[in-house]
Amino acid sequence: MRRPDQQTTTRPTTDPAPGTGTGADADATVDAPPGKGEDQDRHPAGDLTTEAVLAPYLRGQAADFLRSLRLHHEHSSPADAGGHDAAAATRALRRAARRISGSLHTFRAALDPHWADQLRAELAWLSGVLAREHAYAGRLTRLVEALHQLSGPALPAARGARAAGETSASDAQGRAALGVGAARAGALLERRLTLARTRSHSAALQALGSSRFHAVADAVALLASDVPLAPGTTGRTPEALLEPAERAEQRLLAAVAALPPADTEPYNEAQDAAWHQARLLLRLHRYAHEVVLGAAAPALASCGHALDLHRDAVEAAAAAAAAARTPRIAPATAYALGVLHADQRHEVEAARAVFRETWPYATALTAP
Repeated sequence: MRRPDQQTTTRPTTDPAPGTGTGADADATVDAPPGKGEDQDRHPAGDLTTEAVLAPYLRGQAADFLRSLRLHHEHSSPADAGGHDAAAATRALRRAARRISGSLHTFRAALDPHWADQLRAELAWLSGVLAREHAYAGRLTRLVEALHQLSGPALPAARGARAAGETSASDAQGRAALGVGAARAGALLERRLTLARTRSHSAALQALGSSRFHAVADAVALLASDVPLAPGTTGRTPEALLEPAERAEQRLLAAVAALPPADTEPYNEAQDAAWHQARLLLRLHRYAHEVVLGAAAPALASCGHALDLHRDAVEAAAAAAAAARTPRIAPATAYALGVLHADQRHEVEAARAVFRETWPYATALTAP
């Protein structure tokens, strides 16, 4: 594993992307190489074995999962339903689930493969179910706040119009039209996203009470005391962990190298998937770093945060566009939703710019 400020002059090889990593929490940082930096004393090279490093890590994450589940049950009574403590417990539950699932993917060769694949799939299902309610709530807040800012006196759309050579009269006309439609657009978005959030909340409660979830919880409880390692894993050299971690890093570098250049058109939604993929691979790289070095370094915190904001803006823009397709809405409402969609796509581009500015492997962004 390489220091983030260490440049690479060759383009990394690409591998298929894993189907892990769901949810809406900001969660992506990395990284310092093994044998260097502050984390060197945590796992000396001779101790980088599955039984000395990977097994304790998985047991610790399993314990966090069970602790969060207990807190969720304690704070999910009818009197406290939807409270801050319950939401915090749900986020902690998802964080532990993602770390277990990501580690099972990266270090699959060191584990019982059938067990790892099965548990990883179930944890991905659980994390996805629990993420939706939080995602819809955050999306609604983001869009309503953006509408409020757009319909105010300092209208970003008007600034864009001036840059395009429009007259001040056109600015005033656009601002007035947006003011008329903004309230109705906000109400429409609130109806749509509140309904989606309510349905997601019901689905999450149903999932947490299902036999499928209880089977997942039982499997994690067993993991807290016993990690099924692959035959012959005991006593293997550090390469059993270092090589998978290096492959996770190479997949990330390849994905970033393949990102579209900065001078592409701003409304090309077809490019969003490549950025989402980079975000998921960055998350897997972080988890591999945590396993091998014992802690996550903050070197890629800004990059990860930018990719989280990118994901949020993409999904918010899609929600605005979907609302604009509602049959028989007033032209002013459709206009406001169109401006809102454009605003969120500008936020997408801003997040991409932040990522490029803070990405420490400079040559990965300019590889041929």
